[in-house]
Amino acid sequence: MSWLAERAEFVRCASEDDRFDDLLSRASALVVRTYTEVGRELLDRAPNLRVVGRAGVGLDSIDLDACAERGVRVVYTPDANSIAVVELVVAFMFDALRPRLFLDGALPKDEWKSLRAEQLAERQLSQVTLGILGFGRIGSRLAQSVRGLVGRVIYHDVREIAPDGRAAAEPVSAEQLYEQSDVLSIHVDSRRANRHAVGEAQLALMRENSVLINASRGFVLDHTALALRLSATPTMRAMLDVHEPEPIAADNPLLMLGNAYLSPHIAAATTLAHANMSRVVEDVWSVLEGGTPRYEAIPGDIIR
Repeated sequence: MSWLAERAEFVRCASEDDRFDDLLSRASALVVRTYTEVGRELLDRAPNLRVVGRAGVGLDSIDLDACAERGVRVVYTPDANSIAVVELVVAFMFDALRPRLFLDGALPKDEWKSLRAEQLAERQLSQVTLGILGFGRIGSRLAQSVRGLVGRVIYHDVREIAPDGRAAAEPVSAEQLYEQSDVLSIHVDSRRANRHAVGEAQLALMRENSVLINASRGFVLDHTALALRLSATPTMRAMLDVHEPEPIAADNPLLMLGNAYLSPHIAAATTLAHANMSRVVEDVWSVLEGGTPRYEAIPGDIIR
């Protein structure tokens, strides 16, 4: 905000603010975060708009076709939070597989021994097969990051990945991915075809003691099918950072399950990731100045 304010009239305003419509009608640029829908209705109210800056990665809430029709360019920060997302996924893996606690005082010997016995991990990461669904920017970074930790890394992607881009991970079919993964982490793109790509048939293939992690997009998972699978298989766990809708609806069946762990979309919640996402203002200003932005989204782009 400070960076833009040095160069232009900059106003921070929520859509519920009485000033919003007037400001939008005059705005040359609009900077948004995760939950602002930029579609035809909003664009109709912004006749002077030249650029939308998405301070983040996903473009699910931006109608790229509608923007292109009106000559509004869209810029974003595609690699701003990759490491932060990977960190959260690895943290989820440890949460699922390595029980631990911290003491707040001295303990009698028998209680000490009892606590140590309770923290016995059934599996080390070195015994685990990590499956990655979607081997794009974040999926491949995850594979690179866990080398030396997990026993085996496999992945499935709709694209053919060259051997030098596989980070020692092994390509497998979708069916093999579900069947062989002890931990399955979802990192697919935003195309509509991925809605409920992980549903009843796919979940049925997963191991009874497997862990499913989703830090990509909430709509990829069929939550009803997942709730049924988790209910029938208490030893299976799901750890989800993204949901549909957000915030989580009160009637989401996963809320009632002890083996479903839901976090409030915090994968990018690091100071560095937020700073990286905020740098979208540089591309916004580049467009306004007639320059060439670093990261511009166009219709048909698949955000991986």
